[in-house]
Amino acid sequence: MIGRLKGIIVHKQPPWLVVDVNGVGYELEAPMSTFYDLPELGREVALFTHYAQKEDSVSLYGFLRETERRLFRDVQKVSGIGAKIALAVLSGVPVEEFARLVQAGDVTALTRIPGIGKKTAERMVVELRDRAADFVGSGAILGGNGVPADPQSEATVALQQLGYKPAEAARMARDATAAGDDAAAIIRKALKSALR
Repeated sequence: MIGRLKGIIVHKQPPWLVVDVNGVGYELEAPMSTFYDLPELGREVALFTHYAQKEDSVSLYGFLRETERRLFRDVQKVSGIGAKIALAVLSGVPVEEFARLVQAGDVTALTRIPGIGKKTAERMVVELRDRAADFVGSGAILGGNGVPADPQSEATVALQQLGYKPAEAARMARDATAAGDDAAAIIRKALKSALR
């Protein structure tokens, strides 16, 4: 499985984009949440990817943020939901808002997302409520070198690698961040704060 893809954007027409990686073009399907933040054609991009193989097809999906890929995968674990609806969820509502709606059990708001009816929304609430807080973990966008683009995101990823849950790591990094801090300073302050 491919986890990350880094290359030059040569085509983008929602929901499809083509990324050239050393002369090989990869066609990916991506949610609108990713398209909104993509660089211009001819620019470098680093994407989190999800590879799906079925009996009669192979698909590659691309996401700017790990939280988007995680939500895409988790939503498909709900009975009756596939990639098409998972992409609709990401295109229709930010990850943080989706997590809030699921935790609140707001079936009415979930049915406003294209492709989600009342029964599907109810299943989402039941099956995803316990994991909803984890959806908002690290919202990191990868920079051109394949690492998170800002110190707070980098610190969040590092805290997760130290064993903190995604939502907790994001909160710790956010609370510890001050203007001008690099990732190391944020991590030190977050860990000191956790010891209190």
